[in-house]
Amino acid sequence: MLHKIIEFSIRNKLIIGLFTLALAGFGIYEATKLPIDAQPDITNNQVQVITIAPSLGATDIERLVTFPIEQANSNINGITEIRSFSRFGLSLVTIVFDDNTDVYWARQQVAERLQNVRSEIPEGVGTPELGPISTGLGEIYQYMVRPEKGYENKYDATELRTIQDWIVRRQLLGVKGVAEVSSFGGKLKQYEIAVNSNKLQSLNLTINDVFAALENNNQNTGGAYIEKGPTVLYIRSEGLIGNKEDIETISVTSTSDGIPVLLKDVAEVKTGHATRYGAMTYNDEGEVSGAVVMMLKGANSNEVIKNVKERIKTIQKTLPEGVVLEPFLDRTKMVNNAIGTIEKNLAEGALIVVFVLVLFLGNFRAGLLVASVIPLSMLFAIIMMNLFGVSGNLMSLGALDFGLIVDGAVIIVEAVLHRLHHGKKFGAVSSVSQKEMDSEVGSSASKMVSSAVFGQIIILIVYLPIFTLEGIEGKMFRPMAQTVAFALIGAFILSLTYIPMMSSLVLSKKTKHKPNFSDKMMRRLEKLHHFTLQSVLQFPKMVIAVVVALFMIAVFILSRLGGEFIPALEEGDFAVDTRVLTGSNLQTTIDYTQKAAHILKSQYPEVEKVVTKIGSGEVPTDPMPMEASDMMVILKDKKEWTSAKTFNELAEKMGKSLEAVPGISTGFQFPVQMRFNELMTGARQDVVCKIFGEDLDSLSDYAGRFGDIIKTVKGAQDVYIEPITGMPQVIIKYNRAGIAQYRLNIAAINKAVNTAFAGQSTGKVYEGEKRFDLVVRLDENQRERLEDIRNLLIPLANGNQIPLYQLADASIQNGPAQIQREDAKRRIVVGFNVRGRDVQSIVNELQGKAEKQLKLSPGYYVTYGGAFENLNKAKDRLMIAVPVSLVLIFLLLYFAFHSVKQSLLIYSAIPLSAIGGIFFLALRGMPFSISAGVGFIALFGVAVLNGIVLIAEYNRLRQSGENSLTHIVLKGTRTRLRPVLMTAFVASLGFLPMAVSNGAGAEVQRPLATVVIGGLMIATFLTLFVLPVLYILFDKMDFLKLKPGKKSAAVMVFLLMNVSAFAQNITLNDAVEMAVKNNLSAKSKTLLAEYYEKRMATGTNIPQMAVTSEFGQINSATTDNRFGISQSVNFPTVYSNQKKLLKEEWNAAVIVVNLNKIEIRKTVTGLFYHILVLREKEKVLNRSDGMYAGFLEKANLRFEKGASNLLEKTAAELQRENIAIQLKSLANEIELAKIQMQLLLNTGIRYEPVSDNIVMEADLHDIRMDLNSHPAIQLSAQEIEKAKAGVKLEKSKLLPNLSVGYFNQSFKDLNNNRFSSVEVGVGIPVFHKAQKAQIKAEEQKIRFTENELAYQKAQWQNGYEAAAQQLQAQQEMVATYRQKQLPRAEQVFKTAQEQFAAGEINYLDWVMLNNQAIQIQSDYYNAVMQLNQSIINIQYFISK
Repeated sequence: MLHKIIEFSIRNKLIIGLFTLALAGFGIYEATKLPIDAQPDITNNQVQVITIAPSLGATDIERLVTFPIEQANSNINGITEIRSFSRFGLSLVTIVFDDNTDVYWARQQVAERLQNVRSEIPEGVGTPELGPISTGLGEIYQYMVRPEKGYENKYDATELRTIQDWIVRRQLLGVKGVAEVSSFGGKLKQYEIAVNSNKLQSLNLTINDVFAALENNNQNTGGAYIEKGPTVLYIRSEGLIGNKEDIETISVTSTSDGIPVLLKDVAEVKTGHATRYGAMTYNDEGEVSGAVVMMLKGANSNEVIKNVKERIKTIQKTLPEGVVLEPFLDRTKMVNNAIGTIEKNLAEGALIVVFVLVLFLGNFRAGLLVASVIPLSMLFAIIMMNLFGVSGNLMSLGALDFGLIVDGAVIIVEAVLHRLHHGKKFGAVSSVSQKEMDSEVGSSASKMVSSAVFGQIIILIVYLPIFTLEGIEGKMFRPMAQTVAFALIGAFILSLTYIPMMSSLVLSKKTKHKPNFSDKMMRRLEKLHHFTLQSVLQFPKMVIAVVVALFMIAVFILSRLGGEFIPALEEGDFAVDTRVLTGSNLQTTIDYTQKAAHILKSQYPEVEKVVTKIGSGEVPTDPMPMEASDMMVILKDKKEWTSAKTFNELAEKMGKSLEAVPGISTGFQFPVQMRFNELMTGARQDVVCKIFGEDLDSLSDYAGRFGDIIKTVKGAQDVYIEPITGMPQVIIKYNRAGIAQYRLNIAAINKAVNTAFAGQSTGKVYEGEKRFDLVVRLDENQRERLEDIRNLLIPLANGNQIPLYQLADASIQNGPAQIQREDAKRRIVVGFNVRGRDVQSIVNELQGKAEKQLKLSPGYYVTYGGAFENLNKAKDRLMIAVPVSLVLIFLLLYFAFHSVKQSLLIYSAIPLSAIGGIFFLALRGMPFSISAGVGFIALFGVAVLNGIVLIAEYNRLRQSGENSLTHIVLKGTRTRLRPVLMTAFVASLGFLPMAVSNGAGAEVQRPLATVVIGGLMIATFLTLFVLPVLYILFDKMDFLKLKPGKKSAAVMVFLLMNVSAFAQNITLNDAVEMAVKNNLSAKSKTLLAEYYEKRMATGTNIPQMAVTSEFGQINSATTDNRFGISQSVNFPTVYSNQKKLLKEEWNAAVIVVNLNKIEIRKTVTGLFYHILVLREKEKVLNRSDGMYAGFLEKANLRFEKGASNLLEKTAAELQRENIAIQLKSLANEIELAKIQMQLLLNTGIRYEPVSDNIVMEADLHDIRMDLNSHPAIQLSAQEIEKAKAGVKLEKSKLLPNLSVGYFNQSFKDLNNNRFSSVEVGVGIPVFHKAQKAQIKAEEQKIRFTENELAYQKAQWQNGYEAAAQQLQAQQEMVATYRQKQLPRAEQVFKTAQEQFAAGEINYLDWVMLNNQAIQIQSDYYNAVMQLNQSIINIQYFISK
């Protein structure tokens, strides 16, 4: 097959050239469509439930909101983890699902359960809502809205927030791919009614009176219309509040004199802002407003950012004068940095590969030809990446090694050059013709293609285990394996087509050339290696001992390397997790972070800008308290840095500088990395230590002590201890006896407290399209001190008011700041970042110290999460993936060489390569990471290629008659030294740019490239010396070898027979042929025809000859004897007519045989397609069964949870049982049909029909029925012929019979002589009445058969016309079903499912719609059955 492809490519150069150009053109087009990102999205599937409850503390939030949400969602299928976060005013529950769960289905399930939860949450507390569908890579664009210089006094924080919410955000939400725009910072504008409690008291009013006045004076209404002449006038009132003056003039009450008391008399109306939980600042210049643009999960970030930027340009034009919208964190920067690194590495790698190829091949044309495979295979990979949805990022494109890709092309081109320059055939000629060149290229390529393909298959196979990786490492490295596989497949195709074609055109046709630099270099290397190998072969034991020692040292070093998960990806900017003292207010945090920003901006020229996000945004997916902030330090390009050379160094220096700000703690990370950590582990740090328990004070104490231990561990930086206690709170404890005395209740007092200090909305104020809350609360100077709370007046039922201190005790106490839970258990987080050391060794040291120094009470325990947890999970998977990879390599080697001995010999390259990989990691000071682990997987596949080349050459020399093992290894190694070195250098040096790169993202690539380079270099060096030694040693050992013989062949045949026994499929042609051959009825008809054929010989049935003999006194007294012979015969005409009649009977029997064959074909065909259609109906029912099974499961769950009634559950059960009954009936019908077909085929096997189409294919256009050609008509016509022959026979019987005889007699009375005589007689039918009656009967039979034929023809014609009409009708019906009914049925299925899931239809409607769609499909298959039967009938009528 491969040889034919190569020959075709060489013969048809133009076609291959056009296909190559098409590949290049289409690949370039697809490259413009490839989704680009910095790295794969490793975030797990999660749904966030956010509940904002401004009036409740952390404990109440946990009890009333968080816990019910957790419980309601705990039993959803696919959940792996539930985390929750409860703090003052906010509940955030994160529900994590496995990777196989569709996130939209998960959100639907959560949303359904939230409907029930809302009834459990007290009224007025808050409404749970789903967070946006976003991921760790979702925050693609962050911007701020700030005033330009000179406009700072015109636009305050309130105005900026209003512009953000009502101009910017609203337009950005319409961008395709944007999930949410979360506003941040600024002040949310409100119209505030600041009530003066003293004025209210003086007028004997309460705050409830102010509420009632506002609610009753802020509404519109309509009064239908009135008729005025021929027109109507619609009536509407305008009573909505439009400005401050409208509010101020609202009447609250009136004095005893009737003077109205206006709102401005008891309160100040002003533009205020909502209670703030977050802010945003720019550099050290004060507050601004801004937002985070979140991308939909799975969207193309490149496209979304581009669309956002285009919309931003439009928005800029609509902003007021003096306001600027400025991005501060743009994913484009991170993407460009990573893609820049990829482009640089790939370009440098390609140049290195080209250089190595030209150097070793010694032929510039050959080097460029092989190198041209690189861009072409890359374009092929890009086409496949688009096809399979793989984005272009650091992992998918950054880990490509062009050396691996061109390996197959190198083998073929090197073989062609070797044949041209060293072949004996061209010893006497200086050049070859194009025809000879084509022939030689085809011959060389065909011989080496197996080696090329085998090498590429091995590389592909070793990448297969990477596809089994799951979790973060799977999402990280699977794109790499996919892209490498795509590129290798492309290179494989090009090696079979493009390379042979171009080799015959491009390579020089000269067979003589002077030794070039490459030849001279290789001769010196061959001499050096030959001499060294001769010396090494004299000390085999020492060589083996050294290698074993090196391997043991490598294993020891590996155990001391330490481990980390995946190196952090440099994103170009810093996200500084900044915190001040717990309980600090927003202004304090702003002041401290402004000082920090000033230090960074003034002392570090690398800093372009500093934007600080404090607290929570409008969509609190990142629930920071007010004392916490994210300081986004936007840095200039790394080339412009002067203070440091690396990010770690710069972070360390900045951290020390920020120590000048007292009371502030900082932790430096990268923005996306921090977001990943937070979404996946619930904390931002690299390593997260979680302490589980119940009592918050105990958890806080343990966390503090654990944090002190962490600070003693070297490499642990930015230690963070979650502040769960120490939050100053004003606690109001009610005196229930006092409340009862004044006939009050706690609800009324709570409302008064909440309204006075938090404020209560009484409606909206509309300014055009904008709308703002109208809030009533106490004046600001009356809600500043604890005394203001104690002196708050509470209205009594009799109209009087009483201060709060008479009803409750108000005091300042420390309470819980926040409560985190994981899997329904409380926890506290102690986290730290890792700098200058690997994760594995840090955590190991920390675990040892914690076990000795920290004793936990029963019920309390510690787990280690973050990068450490991910590392351990990934290690467990690699412990499976790597052995699988090794086993696959061994199996491939065994299949190639059919020898355990030689497979193990080549396998020795794997431990040799591991030595180099481990040593190089240690030399570069790199810990073992998942990147390095994947590097080892790739290394093992490449390392065995050199062994394959050497062993194959050794075997060739041995087969050629060489017996000396030493001579074999010396000559074989020298011959194959060039391809071995070329393969090793091309594959390893292709990774060199990645190994030495310092660009963005190089951290992930460096360990992988280091392992491959080090492993291949050491493995190649050792292989060239160790493998020859092992080859000689192994030859003296005995290994199992598979020798194919009769027994193994018998076993294989037996297995194949067994396999075929399970695959009892049959096509229509085979079934018809088998039935015609084996059917018992057909056999009977054939035997009957043979019987009639043999009867034809009985046509001349002459009566028996009469022989008579007499003895006695015949004529006289003497005794004589007499004998005679006589024979009577019918008239000869009788015999001829009788023979004709028998022949006509035989003809009729032959026609019956033909008719039987047609009838068998008709019956078999009908059963064949009947079973096919029934199988399709079975598929429909199975699909319906699966659908109703899922419905039944959900119905049972809903019934158990009380979400539905018994009727829904019973209906689901009935539907499922009904489907089961139909399936059983259908299975029985199928089995009966198969039994009938088995009887027709007369076989012991019950076959299963197979066909590509359930509609019978038949060319029935322009057909005309020839009545006289059908066996059934022919049989009726033959009956006439039989009747005519019968008439002739009966008539001939009226002819006279003939007789003849001979007699001989003795006459003793006459001289004892004998006398003889002859007798001739004629029989005349005198009594012929009966015979004539027989003739008349036979003549009547002729008339009967002629009438039967006419009737048969008429019936046949009518039957044919009816069948043709039915065929046309059935064809139209089936076409209608296919074009209209079936698509509509599928739409009904889909829409019903969506609407049922969305709650738009009930279960009864859903069942009815599904049953309707199922019935349509069933009717379609019934129509197909009838169409097939019509086609079969037509074919029967026309004898097909």
